[in-house]
Amino acid sequence: MLGGQEIFEGEEVEIRSPWDQSLVGTVKQASRNHAIEAVRLLDESFAATRKLASYQRKQILEGVAAKIAAQRYDLTQLIVAEAGKPLKAAQVEVERAILTFTTAAEETTRDSGEVLPLDLLGGNEGRWGIVRRFPAGPVFAVTPFNFPLNLVAHKVAPAVAAGCPVLLKPAPQTPFSSLKLGDFLIEAGWPPEAIALMPLANEDTEFLLEHEDRLKVFSFTGSAKVGWALKQKAAKKRVLLELGGNAAVIVHSDWPDLAAAAQKTVIAGTSYAGQSCISVQRVYVERPAFDEFLKHAIQHVGTLVMGDPANEATDVGPVIRRSDAERIESWIDEARAAGATVLTGGSREGSLVEPTLLTATRSPMKVLDEEVFAPVIVIEPYDDFEAVIGEVNRSRYGLQAGLFTRDAGRIFRAYETLDVGGLIVGDTPTWRLDPMPYGGVKDSGLGREGIRYAIEEMTERKLLVMAI
Repeated sequence: MLGGQEIFEGEEVEIRSPWDQSLVGTVKQASRNHAIEAVRLLDESFAATRKLASYQRKQILEGVAAKIAAQRYDLTQLIVAEAGKPLKAAQVEVERAILTFTTAAEETTRDSGEVLPLDLLGGNEGRWGIVRRFPAGPVFAVTPFNFPLNLVAHKVAPAVAAGCPVLLKPAPQTPFSSLKLGDFLIEAGWPPEAIALMPLANEDTEFLLEHEDRLKVFSFTGSAKVGWALKQKAAKKRVLLELGGNAAVIVHSDWPDLAAAAQKTVIAGTSYAGQSCISVQRVYVERPAFDEFLKHAIQHVGTLVMGDPANEATDVGPVIRRSDAERIESWIDEARAAGATVLTGGSREGSLVEPTLLTATRSPMKVLDEEVFAPVIVIEPYDDFEAVIGEVNRSRYGLQAGLFTRDAGRIFRAYETLDVGGLIVGDTPTWRLDPMPYGGVKDSGLGREGIRYAIEEMTERKLLVMAI
């Protein structure tokens, strides 16, 4: 989509279902010239979008939320088809996208700025200051396949709330949800020239980062390897990175309901086949509770339904590509050959990977140290709380962590010392509500998403000093 119009020139790309390889549809690959023209239009449109009143931006965002709500069934089916996401997870994603746009609409009325007293030294009587935020300029956003509607919403909605035009490159496997969202945005009143949604080659993405100074903000969600490499090419742009992880859960033996904790953990590690950057991957259970927790976890894995994502009963569908399934299988086999114990699962059929529980793992097994991005969970015992915090921190990732304990002292020690962007107590690190600040440290990223926090990343503070 360029200037509100479909791109009619360019290589035609087929998008096929991860489940059965049926044709979902075709899209045109945008050229570098298309991208440069999009940047020109965005730059020109910024003069208009930066002047949109708060109520106008609010109405546009509310209009998009209403359109998503009105077409929630069709959007759910689209996510199932292009992403292979199980139906019930796709339904949740659509509801979250509604919340994302609704919250962004509310945020347009909340940035009231601040007044500063500046008469703090003699001779400065009568001086005071105002600080307000102003849109930084056109935003270049890149999104992944795993939340093809809501992660696009997390780029577009804050940009609109801030008054910034957007060029968005969706994941090549899942372009249709974002294209639909672009239509909603224009129908709701956003200037057509201020939104461009285009499948782009990776080399053209790099070209824009290196050569287009008119793009002021780069917001990327995806793998750590790609994100940090692109940051090096972003020159003077403001950069926001939401990258990968291998999220950990600590379960202390004082938790009163180990069965519920195990169930939550298994669901959080296998939902959408574990294809989330905060999917549970590592679980550390205090030794007195280890055997009971393991028993409940294995039992719950046995209740999961695998198969067709369009089936309402399905819990675990296919991973996005067969090559990913083969890679996951090889990581499990490598761990088993190096001494790990497969408690349940461990096999693959096509793009379906069995929910897998492992124990007796150790570094440098990939299932422990890397981001597996699969329905694979490592469960290990621990004896010392301080030591297990160190084990969690040993990872080069630091997105979110979960903690099951009733002890306030342990909660605050974990909060102070875990190297993560967020700690979830009484639940798993996979829990996320869209308005909250979301992001990580170390290789997991830079900056924060969550609507208000993303708006801050896309705006510049400006000071006005008055001497009267």
